[in-house]
Amino acid sequence: MSRTYIYIDGFNFYYGAVIDTPYKWLDFMAMCKALLGPYHDILCIKYFTARVRPTPDDQQKNIRQETYLRALEAYIPEIEIIYGHFSKRTKEFPLASPKPPKYTEWVIHVEEKGSDVNLAVHFLNDAWLDNYDCGVIISNDSDLAEAVRLVSSDNKKIVLVINPHKPTETSKKLSKYATNTKTIDKSSLGTYQLPDTIPGTTISKPKKW
Repeated sequence: MSRTYIYIDGFNFYYGAVIDTPYKWLDFMAMCKALLGPYHDILCIKYFTARVRPTPDDQQKNIRQETYLRALEAYIPEIEIIYGHFSKRTKEFPLASPKPPKYTEWVIHVEEKGSDVNLAVHFLNDAWLDNYDCGVIISNDSDLAEAVRLVSSDNKKIVLVINPHKPTETSKKLSKYATNTKTIDKSSLGTYQLPDTIPGTTISKPKKW
């Protein structure tokens, strides 16, 4: 058996795999077991995300997210949630089709910060501590390529990268250093859903999800 740690880039996964599907109430342990097979002993799943805020067109999005995170922690004892944060500021952008005299526009720019750095740090630190034989990154963020290279070449760990986006969009930088790569079959996500109500709790899947 291979001691395996999973590292999930929450927002990369969300926008790549589930944003336009009804499968957001996802059981990551069930999905990872199916993707990896019986040879892997999944000791830890680290889920990197940031707390969303309500918006004028969706006042409940933060409540749905909080419910889901609580459900994950209650149902999957191996999961650990590590938080980044959102940065919100006004920023001037050039227009795609500028018309004189206006060539730029000031917009509200919201950016998720910290999750990719947190993921890379945990992935590297767990390798140095020899916590795993196989590290699995679920992301298509090429900024993680150097961390993958170091863990694979210097620590001699098996590194599997699972791309939550389209197979044709798989990062070449990540693929270059990973031991192997896979993609997520979105049509199978409905198979890996949490119970509508988490056993032993009052946590239930939001009606609007």
